[in-house]
Parts: sequence; C-alpha cells; structure tokens
Amino acid sequence: MALFFVGSWFAQSVSGVSALNAERLRDRQAPFTWFDYVLSADFWNRTLQDWQSELLAVASMGILSVYLRQRRSPESKPVGATHTSAGVEG
Repeated sequence: MALFFVGSWFAQSVSGVSALNAERLRDRQAPFTWFDYVLSADFWNRTLQDWQSELLAVASMGILSVYLRQRRSPESKPVGATHTSAGVEG
C-alpha cells in the first residue's frame, strides 16, 4: 500500500507540474522545476483535497456496509452469533 501511495503521489506531482508549466509558458512566465512544484502550496492543496475525498469515500463505504448489513437483514445474523446459527431465526 505504501508503494501505491508513493506512486500515486509521484504521478500526481509529475502531471501537476506539467499542467502548471503549460499554463506558465502560455503566459510567458518561467517554468517551475519539479522540486519547486512539490514545495508549492498548490501541490499540497491539490494532494490533500484528493486524499481527503478518497478517505471520506472509503470510510463512508466501510461504515455504511456495517450499518446496512446489521439492519434486520434476513441474510445476516446478530453480532457475536456463531457461524452455525446462520439462517436460524431467534
């Protein structure tokens, strides 16, 4: 998972500096280096917004899957019940 995190972070930094430099060159400004872009507020703002939305989505799915699974579903059993009691009403 750490490799995926670092890989996605690096890919986002490369694509971000590329897009920023395209805008800067269109406006006839000096391009940013990758290192300067990684230290910039723009990069960290984009990165933290992306990870915040991903973590919120994963947390929502996890919490809702537990909550919805335990809501009197005929396929579920009470928490703490043995595996052999599945399908037995009680």
